[in-house]
Amino acid sequence: YPVVISKFITGAKEIEIDAVANGGNLYCYAISEHIENAGVHSGDASMVLPPQRTYLETMRRIKKIAKQIAKSLEITGPFNIQFIAKENDVKVIECNLRASRSFPFVSKVFKINFIDLATKIIMGKRVPKIERSSFDLDYIGIKAPQFSFTRLKGSDPILGVEMVSTGEVACLGDDFNETFLKSLMSVGFKLPKKTILLSTGPIESKAEFLESTKMLDQMGFTFYATKGTSDFMEKNNIKSKVLFWPLENKEPNTLSYIADGKIDLV
Repeated sequence: YPVVISKFITGAKEIEIDAVANGGNLYCYAISEHIENAGVHSGDASMVLPPQRTYLETMRRIKKIAKQIAKSLEITGPFNIQFIAKENDVKVIECNLRASRSFPFVSKVFKINFIDLATKIIMGKRVPKIERSSFDLDYIGIKAPQFSFTRLKGSDPILGVEMVSTGEVACLGDDFNETFLKSLMSVGFKLPKKTILLSTGPIESKAEFLESTKMLDQMGFTFYATKGTSDFMEKNNIKSKVLFWPLENKEPNTLSYIADGKIDLV
């Protein structure tokens, strides 16, 4: 029997390129980065265009690889390539020889109809030369997924490699924070009013989130946290109330606090 083994690369980001090729030559393209770490299905991930946290060298390598794949496969028409990148080490996840679900998004942000151009190229019609790139944009576009977990009793809200979103919303803004907040609120995200539950994982994640935690503390939020996170916060002069993990079967418990509506944001 065949055995499939998948290798998961932790702490990496996923990046996509949506492009149109003509006779194996790259005609136009858009590079977008996922906000979530690699491992979340592209249909469930929040996407940013132009990329805000991707090294220029990584983007250069992505464009070079896309050119090589288009030439090798002699692509004429639309295609999408998904990459995984970690510290400028770029690997190809897959190449789809079709228009992806993010084609409408990149077309809106770039104000260039990618699929119209791809169709004309497939039909052998002449198309104008596209000079525009991500560096020409003075605004940011973010695509956020729409989920239906609240209407599907018993569904698992944990994101993974299988797509579970039922729609998406795209927003434009002047900077990353403004645009991301717009996109989240457009898909039903509610800003926390009083209480936040933190469980931030390994020490690297705790340290990375410390500055944001201090800002939230200054804004007057009440923190609940699991034991390890609470100890880290206390060492950094941030007060929190310890909640037990669900499997510990002790009170106060994270699960019961969430179920009782005592937590505004996890």
